[in-house]
Amino acid sequence: MFSRLVLVALLLPFWAAAASFDPQALFAPLTLPTPTTTLRGGSGLPGPAFWQNRADYHIKAQIHPHTQQLSATVTIDYQNNSPDALDVLWLQLDQNIYRRDSRANLSAAKPRGHYTQGYQLEAVTMAGKALHYLVNDTRMRVDLPQPLKAGGHLRLHIRYHYTIPGTWGGRTAVTDSKNGPIFEIAQWFPRMAVYDDLRGWDTQPYLGKEFYLEYGSIDYQVTVPWNYLVVGSGELQNPQQVLTHSQRERLKQAHQSDKTLYIVKPEEVASRQSRPRHSGTLTWHFHMNHTRDVAFAASPAFVIDAARINLPNHRHSLAMSAYPLEGVGADKWNRSTEYLKGTIEHFSHWYPYPWPVAVNLGGHGAGMEYPGIVFDGMHDSGKFLFWITAHEIGHSWFPMVVGSNERRHAFMDEGFNTFIDVYASEAFNHGEYAPKRDSEYAPGGGNPAEEILPVLADAEAPVIMAPADSIAEKYRHKVSYFKAAFGLVLLREQILGPTRFDKAFKRYIATWAYRHPTPSDFFRIMDSEAGEDLSWFWRGWFFNNWQLDMALSSASYVDNDPAKGITLQLASYQKLVMPVRVQVTYRDGSQQHWRLPVETWRTSATPQVVLPTTKAISRITLDPQQVLPDANRANNSLNMASAS
Repeated sequence: MFSRLVLVALLLPFWAAAASFDPQALFAPLTLPTPTTTLRGGSGLPGPAFWQNRADYHIKAQIHPHTQQLSATVTIDYQNNSPDALDVLWLQLDQNIYRRDSRANLSAAKPRGHYTQGYQLEAVTMAGKALHYLVNDTRMRVDLPQPLKAGGHLRLHIRYHYTIPGTWGGRTAVTDSKNGPIFEIAQWFPRMAVYDDLRGWDTQPYLGKEFYLEYGSIDYQVTVPWNYLVVGSGELQNPQQVLTHSQRERLKQAHQSDKTLYIVKPEEVASRQSRPRHSGTLTWHFHMNHTRDVAFAASPAFVIDAARINLPNHRHSLAMSAYPLEGVGADKWNRSTEYLKGTIEHFSHWYPYPWPVAVNLGGHGAGMEYPGIVFDGMHDSGKFLFWITAHEIGHSWFPMVVGSNERRHAFMDEGFNTFIDVYASEAFNHGEYAPKRDSEYAPGGGNPAEEILPVLADAEAPVIMAPADSIAEKYRHKVSYFKAAFGLVLLREQILGPTRFDKAFKRYIATWAYRHPTPSDFFRIMDSEAGEDLSWFWRGWFFNNWQLDMALSSASYVDNDPAKGITLQLASYQKLVMPVRVQVTYRDGSQQHWRLPVETWRTSATPQVVLPTTKAISRITLDPQQVLPDANRANNSLNMASAS
């Protein structure tokens, strides 16, 4: 009796653990958050009734360095493509996040400590008539004198100014350098909120978790002191007015050069000869199509260099870097354009880079992305400069081209971008900075499958699908970046394989370029295009933090004869399972591999499988390369050296 009780006691942990895996729960049909309609189909493609509104902007702005202010007028051409008549317009006033009474400040664990008054609106008009408006935190409601009918168009004019935040501003800032201030200007004009088929007006307040914007064209002019240089989103329209003859010639040469060429050399910084005039102001004119936003930087301190980007179908773009003398160095910003060019050329195999210029700006170091320009740190260097450059410009694809809602679904831009970054590190300069191991992905520098385990085991960790504003800072990189990206790596390399994954992922990007996909659209298109029902994976990895612990319990030869094969007794001790590779090492030293599909676990937590081996075995191992996030690798192997 005693020995039987001991045996039961020993087996209880096994039975309890095995019981935690429920095939019926994992493989049940998955109801996605967004239902299928004529607007969004079951295949993940836009339906025949899909629509999306459009916003085009014409902006004239001026920077006043002495008062650290920006003043501007913006004209918004808004096209209502929805089937609804709109009696109001909602706009985003993101500069109001810097007010002392902003929701972001009052809900923050650590107050900002420095404040501005946000947007100071001087006039809001249409057809020369003032409109009634209401400002609430980072949103503004404009009441229309009559509803904007379905298919209708209007033109809204706004005149405003605001104080530009200092270095504490984060994503937009003024930073000192030895040759003058660097103005990094973003979230700098009132932008239309999105009106879509999901919620009507999407008016989430800006709490710092990025953006959701309409697409269109943006034409903008920036007036600055004569000695300032400006780089920005889109293509410079008036180089004859703002660049010297030699700078224009260097720019032409850079358009034809695979090597980095100076437009403004280090020794020319702060030189009067580097500017076409020596008093007053200059107005820089930029234009950008198919965009949801623009940003720019202005300073008298810039070194500027550039090189040609080679794109598919014999197209080209231009990689450009602007940085102060503090960034000059062989292992520093001298290589920025090389990094920019190389990563964009790699990323373009997913979808070609769509804009004429890509700018890397060395300034405050916000590590922030905008269409056609990214803000990085003037003191960044080495592998960190490469990784931050690759990550920020990688956002050109997510969410600048594929316009997901960052304020709701952080993983659709941060996680997807981090995923393509992993392969960019391997591709650049024969893996000079591979593998990618930074704060975004396997920050400990080790095996991602091991480093993700504490996140999966953390009962307080949010799920990937959690709303962006609900993910605490301590989990932001772990979940929205690392877990989401590693999930796609698993999907590509262990579940679907690169051939199926790549075709489906490219279809997703091309289909939803300049549109607004939901997570449900992504899940559906991947299922449909890859030819696989992945509900079990979406449920376990994205909707839950389910752990994985697949074990090899026992093994025996069929009929006790090594020539007839081997029977494996498997077990799952956690809620998630995956396809797994089995490595058999024979006594003669040779090896053989099998891949057990996820269907192995479809009906049982303790399945049996028979492998057609033909000779004596010394060792059997699940996941020999340790690519799966298995919580306990100690139960993945069995020695059979003593078996007959």
